[in-house]
Amino acid sequence: MTASRIATVTLVVDDYDRAIAWYTSKLGFELLADTPLGGGKRWVLVAPTGGGARLLLAKADGEAETARIGDQTGGRVGFFLETDDFTNDHAAFLTRGVKFHEEPRHEVYATVAVFEDLYGNLWDLLQPKG
Repeated sequence: MTASRIATVTLVVDDYDRAIAWYTSKLGFELLADTPLGGGKRWVLVAPTGGGARLLLAKADGEAETARIGDQTGGRVGFFLETDDFTNDHAAFLTRGVKFHEEPRHEVYATVAVFEDLYGNLWDLLQPKG
């Protein structure tokens, strides 16, 4: 079997520019691509500095997609942002206005805290142990 990986995950958003601004200014992600596709659609990729999976910011098209904004995972944590400096990143996110749902906690697998993005999607900020 050849090597494979999950490279990109789609995140449905209401507005490209608003989403780009939030992910780059609040989480410090890099804007990797913003390519017009015609008809108002764009190929917009953002990713954490240093690599990892990318987010394709896809503007909702129609009622069904619009209804999924902020609830793509049924209210569960659906995204996991790993860091090698939890304390620093947690403090920086708080300073930038990121809303956390809990204080940091220490689990057997990581130091972790749940936060929400611009749309209410839940994320774990975590620093794995070991």
